[in-house]
Amino acid sequence: MRRGILEFCILLSISRQKKYATEIINDLRSSDLIVVEGTLYPLLSRLRNAELLTHTWEESQSGPPRKYYSLTPKGIDTLTALKATWTNLTRSVNHLIA
Repeated sequence: MRRGILEFCILLSISRQKKYATEIINDLRSSDLIVVEGTLYPLLSRLRNAELLTHTWEESQSGPPRKYYSLTPKGIDTLTALKATWTNLTRSVNHLIA
């Protein structure tokens, strides 16, 4: 369950703008999701293999080139479906909590 939620959160983070791994980790951490590089990279690979993400290499002013990830059209469609599922799930769980 956690992996699925992390994949959803990664797609959400990247949906705003293309990002490299450290930016994604910082986004997740700022939302109180504890993620380390050893967890992130396999998830990024899985999302890329599923054709939800693509990447480009870009020069960095502070070191080696960075791999920037962005959503593919399939990734955008998947994210839209996940948002709807999340909304329904949270509504159902909140109903049970109340």
